[in-house]
Amino acid sequence: MASSAENHSHRHRAPFAAAATVAAPPPTPSAQPNLSAPPSTASSDLLSHLLLRLPPSLSLSRRPSSAVAAAAETATPPVVSLSSLNSSLLSAATQFGFFHLADHRIPAGLPSSAASSAGALFDLPDHRKKSLFPANWPLGHDTGDDDGAAESFCLDGTAGAAESAEELSMGPLREFAAEMEKIGLTVAEALAAAAGFESPPEGEKLCPLMWISGGSSRPGRVYPYVVGLHYQMQRRNQLLLSDSGWVTVPGRPESLLVTIGDIAQVWSNGKVKKVRGRPIPSENNNSHCITMSLIITLPVESTVSPRIPSLVSLQNREEEDDIYEKNGSKSLFTSFSFEDYAWRVYHECLHLKDTLMRYRI
Repeated sequence: MASSAENHSHRHRAPFAAAATVAAPPPTPSAQPNLSAPPSTASSDLLSHLLLRLPPSLSLSRRPSSAVAAAAETATPPVVSLSSLNSSLLSAATQFGFFHLADHRIPAGLPSSAASSAGALFDLPDHRKKSLFPANWPLGHDTGDDDGAAESFCLDGTAGAAESAEELSMGPLREFAAEMEKIGLTVAEALAAAAGFESPPEGEKLCPLMWISGGSSRPGRVYPYVVGLHYQMQRRNQLLLSDSGWVTVPGRPESLLVTIGDIAQVWSNGKVKKVRGRPIPSENNNSHCITMSLIITLPVESTVSPRIPSLVSLQNREEEDDIYEKNGSKSLFTSFSFEDYAWRVYHECLHLKDTLMRYRI
């Protein structure tokens, strides 16, 4: 078992790579003083501290009510072709924060095979789930029982031993994750070019995480990301929490629903809209459905800040004010620790507030 200091420098690996030693989860950042937070966030920090320590029976529900689902506006996002990303992506990102991706080139039949492999994970006895996929924030198996979240698996290189993966016939799921990863990285690069922000610096490689959730109308855990890919198996409406509130997105079978995440919004200095978390099936008539999402995210030791070229090299507030007078560029977010932010997002209730608001200037 690795130490917590070793875990702090742990980097996410490619999905379903060779097995690695499971590291201990980091210390709870939200329980430590946030020295970079402005004084105005003191009451927010206190509320967050109290909410994180509520007994399970008093925890605020992560599940959107049926009234929320019924009142959500229906949004029909644009359909963007993978071959024309550069010409269509910016409009979709700034107007909606999500879109359908067609012509994704994922082999026919692979998603259904991957879904079968994923479904087999939920059928395992509890002790097998714990031994093959030990909880190691955010990786591994999460029962979701304590706070009403969906049962889920978050997978990367620590997703069980190689022989266990072979035993569970996870080959189709691994192949599907690899295809999704290639598309996700392509979308992230195109988004950076379209929105005008710089790619991560050397040593801060983008990381893919495969999230598999079970349960209808239950969101599961939330984790910060740059872009998210969500394969549409059926013509089932999806519920999204966007910057404009809850919206219902009609399903488009065999396409990818792409969502722009909170990290992309900070990098673009607020230029693009975002979706908080992953899509939720809006129908309640299916007690157990499998959702497969791949998110492109960051290593836990990263620092998040606007990556607009005119702002990256700023040394002080006076220089920023000078830049703003010349070309209207001004940082809208403070820099913050990705690990602290990710811990807060993962453990706080999704529907209480926008966690990113506390970092706005």
